[in-house]
Amino acid sequence: MKLLLDENLAPRLSRALSDVFPGSIHVSEVSLERADDTSIWEYARRNGFVILSKDSDFHQRSFVFGAPPKVIWIRAGNCTTGELELMVRRRVEDISEFEGDSSAAFLVISGE
Repeated sequence: MKLLLDENLAPRLSRALSDVFPGSIHVSEVSLERADDTSIWEYARRNGFVILSKDSDFHQRSFVFGAPPKVIWIRAGNCTTGELELMVRRRVEDISEFEGDSSAAFLVISGE
């Protein structure tokens, strides 16, 4: 599975997670750093990415449009990139199951 990290996440997070999510990129790597949610959604859909974001707008969009793309929403307050990395790494198994579930469009990861 490859992740498309939204603008609200640090670009270095995609590199930090590359061992467990090879091919993952940040929106800035494909000139989408100031793009609207529709453009990011369409890019992810066309290119087989799962969107990783702290933005609740993608949560709403996934309810309206369903998958693809799938969306992983990180619900966490201010935290470091390292803390976000650990949060995602702790859920790698859940994320893999989520990807394999054809009926699932949305997954929430929280710091709790």
